[in-house]
Amino acid sequence: MDVKIDPTWKAALFEEFNKPYWQLLAEKVRTEYLSTTVYPSSKNVFRAFDLCPFESVKVVIVGQDPYHGKNQANGLSFAVNDGVALPPSLKNIYQEIKQDLGYNPHTSGDLSRWAKQGVLMLNSVLTVRAGTPASHAGVGWETFTDAVIAALNANKNHVVYMLWGKYAQKKGITINREQNLVLTSGHPSPYSVGLFYGNHHFSKCNTYLENHGIAPIDWH
Repeated sequence: MDVKIDPTWKAALFEEFNKPYWQLLAEKVRTEYLSTTVYPSSKNVFRAFDLCPFESVKVVIVGQDPYHGKNQANGLSFAVNDGVALPPSLKNIYQEIKQDLGYNPHTSGDLSRWAKQGVLMLNSVLTVRAGTPASHAGVGWETFTDAVIAALNANKNHVVYMLWGKYAQKKGITINREQNLVLTSGHPSPYSVGLFYGNHHFSKCNTYLENHGIAPIDWH
């Protein structure tokens, strides 16, 4: 099966695309796109990978599944397109960046500027039916994105993983803590933001990268 994804990721995940679960997943998702409204658009399902090639990854931010509202999901976890109202979690992320680094909150939710610097904005589940959160959970995406983290863990050191909330922390349980930096806190959702504010993940990330001779991320 020809999967339209960045070539470096296609090479890194070659074995996954030939496993039985992938064939079932691809067929399920294809049927959903043909029969109902699914987000993000099919061309953006692998956008996080296309904007951040395998060898470029410095930071991984793990989300759960795409936004299920119209014009929101764009293939990057927590992000929305320019001109779309900022979702509550992203507003809280920007607020933490202001507290941590002093940047005034950005007005745009387009996080491609982070992705192009080496931030993999990875949702655990890459598609969702319109208006139905978690509707594509359990169809195989979690197995695929576990393989993404495993491939990074096996082949790259000094990657910063930001795991916000119990779901993301469970997703990252196999990461080598000796060779990478794993930052955990509560989720930036309004329901748990008190456990997110003050985590200083963005400054901690840049300090770690710089200490290992890696250019920091401009989080503005």
